[in-house]
Parts: sequence; structure tokens; C-alpha cells
Amino acid sequence: MALLSRLEIATRKALGTISFLWLSTLGGASLAFLIQIVLARELSPAGYGSFSSALAMVTLVAPLAGFGVQGLWLKLFGAEGWGALRWLAPSFRFVLISSFVVLLSLAIWATLGPHDAATRQLLYCLLPVVTGTMCMELVSGKLQLEERYNALALWQLLPHATRFLLVIVIVVASPQVAIEYIAFAYASVALIVVFLGVAHLSEMRRGRFTLKGHSRQPIVDEAFQKKSRSITTVDFIRSAWPFGLAGIFYLVYYQSDIILLKYLKGADAAGVYNVAFTVMAAVYMLPNVIYQRFLLPKYHRWANHDRLKFLQVYRVGNGNMLLIGAMIAVVILFIVPFLIPLIFGTAYRSAIDLLAVLAFCTPVRFLSTSVGATLVTQEHMRRKIFYMGTVAIVNVALNSMLIPLFGAKGAAMSTLVSEITLLVLYLFAVRWHVFGPEAWRGWGVTFRNENG
Repeated sequence: MALLSRLEIATRKALGTISFLWLSTLGGASLAFLIQIVLARELSPAGYGSFSSALAMVTLVAPLAGFGVQGLWLKLFGAEGWGALRWLAPSFRFVLISSFVVLLSLAIWATLGPHDAATRQLLYCLLPVVTGTMCMELVSGKLQLEERYNALALWQLLPHATRFLLVIVIVVASPQVAIEYIAFAYASVALIVVFLGVAHLSEMRRGRFTLKGHSRQPIVDEAFQKKSRSITTVDFIRSAWPFGLAGIFYLVYYQSDIILLKYLKGADAAGVYNVAFTVMAAVYMLPNVIYQRFLLPKYHRWANHDRLKFLQVYRVGNGNMLLIGAMIAVVILFIVPFLIPLIFGTAYRSAIDLLAVLAFCTPVRFLSTSVGATLVTQEHMRRKIFYMGTVAIVNVALNSMLIPLFGAKGAAMSTLVSEITLLVLYLFAVRWHVFGPEAWRGWGVTFRNENG
């Protein structure tokens, strides 16, 4: 009875934490959603498409700054505990170098690429988004290691809330909203995030943070210091690149549709597709919160020290994610279409047809998030990026073929095929390399082990 009581308390605490994280993420997604509504109504479809495609371009390359640092931190500290402090110095050196290279490359692309004057100006203005995104991810990684989920929730909400306030001020103060003003608002928020993030990361650099799940404090003796100095920036890059590539490949098959639509079919098509994309992005927040924010640090720990719990959480997660994803897909198919013209305006009515295709991605994405999370642990990450890279290539190839033929609906079809392909690859990978025959069984079991 006492063990059951402790399990119930731990379960309730975990659910409370996930709920708060999800609500804050939902709040951030809602604010981002409202921003898209405001922009869609205040800008023309062409102007909205130009801004969306420029922002997608910046977002696509942003993970190259700090290429895989956050993901590697979670893995190293989960496996080594306080011993992973030796990796911090080279990781911060790499962050500085990679940020400079990405900003310079993006500026060159903005200058020399096949853009019109408006797109070029937008890309210049959105450059700070690169460093802002990097700081968001690094500080999120620190807070995950500390399991300060309330602080993580507020940190995630901060840029969305600030951005929303600035956009509203611009809309109210301007008789006609210019996309340059909106880009300036996004850049300003990114700079605020950088300012606050540097303070967090400076403390972490000095070892002043709490590492949950590892009670022993680091022993900073001469041997430890010598071992720390032996790790170079090149060593860090060799370990981090799989996590960095994972982020890039994810964005390629997640956001390349908008960019390709803009260049192949024009800004109008990109603007309409972005409405459907915004709806799906809000839906995908739920599995991302559960697996990328809450469970991922624990997965690294359990994969190395508690395989039974690792398997149990995997099974429970698969069953629940598939069921929840299917329920949300029904809502998207039968309820959301009535809301699109009311919320975004009649100019975006054709986004309903796109959601009729993208809705089927929901249960697939929910399940692939659960299954794929196990492949981030231990030595499996390189396999995962191979699958993600394969799907990214498939996605770009399908977009290149289907967009000229079917326009925005072709982009939606390529996304659905890509999601299904990735899920199938993940399922076989977990069966072959992680859990064996147990990977495809017991998805309806309940959680019974309270340790860890």
C-alpha cells in the first residue's frame, strides 16, 4: 500500500508537471497562432507568404548555430553525471564559432541569392532570430538537466508573449502594417532572449547549476582538470554532429514545403499553406512537450541505468500517443474547417483542403515521436539521423515533383508520405536495435515500476 501510494504521488506529480509544461507550450502556441491570424488579416496573401517563407528560411538554418549542443548535453549528463562538466568549455567555443559561420553565410545568401528586394531586406532583419533560437535551445537544455520544469515552461512562453505584444502594438499604431515592422519585432524579441540566455549560460559555464538524478558533486581535482583540457572543440563536434543533423533534417521535411512553394508557386500559395501549417504546428506541440522537454533527459538516464522503466514508458507512450493522435485528427477533419474562414479570413479558405490531407499526419506524428525518442539514447543517434536524412531527401524530391503539378496540395501529400515513411523506419529500427521483439508488444500496458 505504501509503495502504491508513492507511485500514485509520483504519477500525479509527473502529470502535473507535464500539464504545466503543456499548458505553457499551448499558451505559447496560441500566441503564435494569434500572431499568424493577425498577420494573415493585416497583410495580403503575397505579403504574408513573403514573410513566412523568409522566416522559414532563417528557422531552417538556425539549428546550425550550436549544432546539436543541447541534445549532446542531455546525453552526456545522463550517462556521465557531473563528469560531463568537462565537455562544457569546448561546447561553448563551438557555439561561438558556429553562430558566426551561420550568420555570415545567411547574410551572403541574402545578398547573392535569387531574392527580390523585399525578401532580401526581410532576411537581413531576421538575422538575430538565429542567435535567439540558439539561446532558447541551450537554456532549455540547462533547465531540463536541472528538471526545473516550471522555469522551462516560462522560458518557452517568454518569446511568444513578447512577440505577440510587439505585433499588437505595431498593428494598433500603424494605419497599414508593413512586413518590415513585423520582422523588426521578431528580431527585437530574439535579442531579448540572447541577453537573458547569456546570463543563464554563464552560470552553467562555471558549474553553478543543479543536475537532477546525480547526487554526487563533481570532484575538481588535477586529474579531472587535465581530462577536461584534453577535450577539444573538434572532439565535441565529432560527438555533437548527429544531434545537429537531426534538427536540420527535421526542419527540412517539416518546413521546406513553405520555402519551395514560395519559389515554385509564388507567395500566395506559401501564405495559404502556412495557415494549414500553423494549425498542425499547434497540434504537434503536445508530443513535443512530453518527449522533447519532459521525458528526454530521463530517457537518457533510464537507457543506461533502468532498462525496465525505459521499456515500460516506451510501451505506454506508444499506445497513448496513437490514440490521442487519432482523436485529434478527427477534430481537425470535422471541426477545424468551419473555423478557418472565421479566424483567418475567406482568402485562406483553400487551406481547408490542405488540412484534409495533413490531418492524417497527426496519429502518425504522435506515434513516431514516441517511437523515435528511444533512438536518441546511447549509440542509436546515428541510425536515427540516417532515417531522418533519408526522409528529408524523399520529402524534397516529392515536393519538387508534386508542387509543380498540384500546388499546395502537392506539398501536403509529400508531407503525409514523409511522415509515414519515417514512422515505418523508426518502428523497424527500435525492433532491430533497441528492444527486440518487445518493441511491438504491450502498447496497452500500464506503468508499474516506481523507481527512478
